[in-house]
Parts: sequence; C-alpha cells; structure tokens
Amino acid sequence: MSYESVKQFLIKHELGDQIQVNEHIGDTVEHAAQVIGCEPAQIAKTMSFLQKEKPILIVMAGDAKVNNRKYKDAFQQKAKMIPGSQVEDLIGHVPGAVCPFAIKNGVEIFLDVSLKRFSTIYTAGGSLNSTVQLTLPELEELTDYTKWVDTCTGWYVNQE
Repeated sequence: MSYESVKQFLIKHELGDQIQVNEHIGDTVEHAAQVIGCEPAQIAKTMSFLQKEKPILIVMAGDAKVNNRKYKDAFQQKAKMIPGSQVEDLIGHVPGAVCPFAIKNGVEIFLDVSLKRFSTIYTAGGSLNSTVQLTLPELEELTDYTKWVDTCTGWYVNQE
C-alpha cells in the first residue's frame, strides 16, 4: 500500500482531488499543521494497535493522547501499539504515513470522539509527504469504521 493506492482509493470514491502532496510534511503533528495551514488538532493521527493479536486502527485528533484507562474501558485490554517494524506488514502503510483507508483486509477501524469538534480534518495519505482533507462524514464513509470510541485525553483543554 502506498500513496498511489490511497490516491486510487480516493479516485474510486470521487475524492481524488482531496489528496495533496507536499515537498515535506515533517515528523510532528505541529509541523504537518504548519505545512498544511491548519490547527495541529485537525491532524487526524491514525494509530495502530494490536487488539487480541489482531491489528486495529484508531483515528484521533492531533492534540489527543491515548489514555490507558479509557482504552481498557473501550477494548477490555491494555493498549498495545504495533511495533514500528511491523506496521507496514500488518496495516499496509509505513509508520508516519498510516491512514485509515487503502489498508490491508481485516484491519478494524475506530474513530475517537476527539475528532468530533471539527468539520474538516487531515489524514496522512499513504506517504510521508501526502495528506488528505476530509469532512467527518467523508471519513466515516471512507473508513467503514466499526464505531466511535472515547480513548483519549489531552484534547479537552482545547474545547470551547
């Protein structure tokens, strides 16, 4: 999986014009937001975990951090991130380019409530220098997500 697979996926869903390639996005949420021209919280981080030894993705706001208690309440087990060396094999994208679409079959997707305060968010686009601008309804439709979850903290301080 790659930028090209994400682009083809978006074209198939008539959203091909929403993927953007930049010279360099950077390795932090803050730098990506600066390049894109949005708030860091609008960067939708797609984090990969092992849930009962199966890969899952949780898409969360850029200012959110996984809270172990909330994760355990939602999934009945302790949060276990997929080691970076295994992310591409299990998910289909390299770390830093993981997005919640054009992924390997069988990967379950969850959306964190920290995203619900935005009308527009930006996900990775399958490469280290690409992003995808989406509305929340578009994100829901593209991901075929399982459900919304509340697994994060840190973002409440930015709510109005």
